[in-house]
Amino acid sequence: MTLRIAVLDDYQRVAEAKADWRLVGPDAETVFFHEHVADEGAVAQMLADFDVVCIMRERTPFRRGLVERLPRLKLLVTTGMRNAAVDLEALAERGVTVCGTGAPGGPTAELTWGLILALMRHIPREDRAMRAGRWQTTVGQETAGRTLGVLGLGRLGAKVARIGQAFDMKVIAWSPNLTEERAAAAGTRLVTKEELFAEADVVSIHVVLSGRSRGLVGAADLARMKPTAYLVNTARGPIVDEAALAAALRERRIAGAGLDVYGTEPLPADHPFLGLDNTVLTPHLGYVTEGTYAQVYPETVEDIAAWRAGKPIRVLTPG
Repeated sequence: MTLRIAVLDDYQRVAEAKADWRLVGPDAETVFFHEHVADEGAVAQMLADFDVVCIMRERTPFRRGLVERLPRLKLLVTTGMRNAAVDLEALAERGVTVCGTGAPGGPTAELTWGLILALMRHIPREDRAMRAGRWQTTVGQETAGRTLGVLGLGRLGAKVARIGQAFDMKVIAWSPNLTEERAAAAGTRLVTKEELFAEADVVSIHVVLSGRSRGLVGAADLARMKPTAYLVNTARGPIVDEAALAAALRERRIAGAGLDVYGTEPLPADHPFLGLDNTVLTPHLGYVTEGTYAQVYPETVEDIAAWRAGKPIRVLTPG
């Protein structure tokens, strides 16, 4: 019997070329899906005849309702070793093995700084103006002497903080479990959440999406920001109250926002962020690099081959 493998959300049509899918076995058929499907019923119908499903982290959710509609599913492979959109308990109850891959963190930190500099120096706006025949239409901010507020000082947040220091910025940090010692080791100063939003010229978000962090940045936090300050989010969209952020941007209560992640992805065509001139928007590009794809797709193939051999690797379990 043919082993059927589905590779979802291959937006850029790169998955097939980035790994040798023949290594999963000569009796396997791999199908690559290039368009995102949001409706759970449509996803269930699309995947009904597949034994293995490979997903990009937090693009297509695998909640209990979907899992229960896929009786043929035996293996789920996600990029990364953590995926908040996957119900590991429901999959374990069904006897489905779940495996992950490695994923480099550097590209997201790099994109974060691309957004920060684009905002502070008005790069997209000046590019558009110059193509329309105008010259020097804005006045930017320098980084030196400004304050960078890092919300979440893990691996990515610490890297963003180090780059901020290289740009001669003062760096402050907060997260629920951050200690003064860890903050100091990263060259930052621990502050309260309220102080971070009030003092920072740029607030950059780097916490993991969880039940505790969902809606972590709300209207009260945005109200504490300076009218000249910027918010940057390359973590996950639901960490920020999008309606409150859109209102703050529309009313010019903050200077702007650089966003790579959203509550609904791809971003709906009628989303208010798209109509604002003080946003720099990218389509969840933080991880989208040659290096990332060169790691995650070959490791996806490794996961499938190891599972078929009865020795699964990089297994994810509940808890």
